[in-house]
Amino acid sequence: MSKQFWLFLLAGLAVVAGLLFLLFAGTKGAHLRLEGKILKVRVLSLPGSKAVLVTSDFRLTNPSDVPFVVSSVKLRVQPASGDDLEGQTISKPDMAAVFQYEKLLGPQYNEVLSIQDRINPHQSLDRMAGARFDVPESTIQGRRNLTLTIEEIDGTVAELTEAK
Repeated sequence: MSKQFWLFLLAGLAVVAGLLFLLFAGTKGAHLRLEGKILKVRVLSLPGSKAVLVTSDFRLTNPSDVPFVVSSVKLRVQPASGDDLEGQTISKPDMAAVFQYEKLLGPQYNEVLSIQDRINPHQSLDRMAGARFDVPESTIQGRRNLTLTIEEIDGTVAELTEAK
């Protein structure tokens, strides 16, 4: 095979690689995703029961060119031993009542992320979520981590994990 053949082959491969790069770079914003991190976790043992209330403040960013519309919000705790525990999510009106009557939690800094909330393209915002777990407080305090799962109406799932 001649030297000219190898030159044309390499040039053709370079052109194809360049076109593929432009194709993937040009559609990067069309891929719906949500990024963020958990900023603060508060744990409150509920009086008269073995239940524990967990609230989490977090920051979200939508780096895509498509709005993210929330379908569900779930909190899961991974205890030091055993399987993950999924909490019973607390609604926006119930969370307002919790902060009104349970002063040990401190002030409510952010709005509750709820169903049908919209995170616009390239928008960053701070929100919170809460859940009730029917386990002793020591199980929650000794957790390995806390995971917040946010699902979009079209099925895209974002998971934020607490950095311990």
